[in-house]
Amino acid sequence: MMGTMGHNSYCFQRARKSCFLLLRNPEHPKSNAKYSTNSGRRRVVVTGLGVVSPVGCKVETAWKTILSGQSKIGRLVGEQYDKLPCRVAATISTDEVDLEKCFTKTELKTMARATAFALIAAKESLTMAAWTPSIDDEESCQRTGVAIGMGMVDLMDICETNEALKKGYNRVSPFFVPRILPNMPAGQLSIRYGFRGPNHAVSTACATGAHAIGDAFRFIQHGDADVMVCGGAEACISPLGIAGFCRLRALSTAFNDEPAASSRPFDERRDGFVMGEGSAIFVLEELEHAKRRGAQIYAEILGYGLSGDASHLTAPREDGTGALLAMRRAIADGGQTVADIGYINAHATSTPIGDAIEARSIRTLFGDHVKSVAVSSTKGAHGHLLGAAGNLEALFVVMACRHGVLPPTVNLEKVTDDMAGLHYVANRSEPWEGNRRRIALKNSFGFGGTNACLCIGEYSE
Repeated sequence: MMGTMGHNSYCFQRARKSCFLLLRNPEHPKSNAKYSTNSGRRRVVVTGLGVVSPVGCKVETAWKTILSGQSKIGRLVGEQYDKLPCRVAATISTDEVDLEKCFTKTELKTMARATAFALIAAKESLTMAAWTPSIDDEESCQRTGVAIGMGMVDLMDICETNEALKKGYNRVSPFFVPRILPNMPAGQLSIRYGFRGPNHAVSTACATGAHAIGDAFRFIQHGDADVMVCGGAEACISPLGIAGFCRLRALSTAFNDEPAASSRPFDERRDGFVMGEGSAIFVLEELEHAKRRGAQIYAEILGYGLSGDASHLTAPREDGTGALLAMRRAIADGGQTVADIGYINAHATSTPIGDAIEARSIRTLFGDHVKSVAVSSTKGAHGHLLGAAGNLEALFVVMACRHGVLPPTVNLEKVTDDMAGLHYVANRSEPWEGNRRRIALKNSFGFGGTNACLCIGEYSE
């Protein structure tokens, strides 16, 4: 093992080299970007995808399950759930992902379950992108950043640590605070791979994953990085978490004996959302950087829109203008018009109020073009992953743009009159018709009135 003196000398030389590179080359000449002719901005493409989810823990597996129209929601087992109004959720079993086989015991002490999911998904995404620069490649590491968010911390970790404290101060883990910080998926990933570009975390409730991707998109556009590893992670299914959302009357309670039917976006029998867990991670890259190294390109991020409802703690603005503004801004940011959009992956969580307001906002924004826009929500299959919802569903949008297939809304049997007039993709996947470039929107909305929308397109020169 390297002695202390030798180690310190090595670290000093590394730091000296790093500072030299920054002073010599602050703009990093390898990042010379080709600007799109219509906007003058750096183009941002998707070169990697990774997923850990209730519908599959590999990209192709998850996509196949989504297209099949299956629901992976099941019963919550355990006496702690027996007296709760909601007893269904979309969980990831140890048969799918055994964290003890993926990480050492020491590593697991330092991270929350959601962080572990993010690291597994990131590994698949970086492998797909073929982007794992050596830690000695200072320039590449300095131009690669992370933007990963978490909607909620693990409430059980807090409860168990409080119980440990009652037995004595020394029973509290020194890793307790790092485990529950929402920025730790980003921090752990940055440390593991040596990425030294922007190290960013987002926590905007159920809009977290979409905001993380959108922020990463902007970092690349504005020259802060050439590559961003981004997305969200969530793992907060617990008796306390379920109870809390039940007290808000947000969860489905009518289908405890029929879990697969419990999440039903846009359907007239919807009665609340179903909690899910997992992570989806993207590798975003500046176009010319990706082309120079021969990377496979799966889609292009065209635009990003944000808005606030300024209305209510948990309910969307009744007139739907929050959602409408986010969509309109994403379309404009991407240099598109409503006539260019062929598909919307809706936020639609299966709540009576939220789904109806989103449907109305889509109808209002698209006007005469609404019939030519397909709409679906994949939450019927995998539930609502909260802070990891927008990124997981954006992954399915990328796959739809790439393969020309529209994912279905599971359990959508009938819509009420006030939500009629949209082209819903119900229960079975559909081909994405037409000869135009495939361009879609991904909506994500969160408590506190925070809204995000991504405009994602099929890649074309």
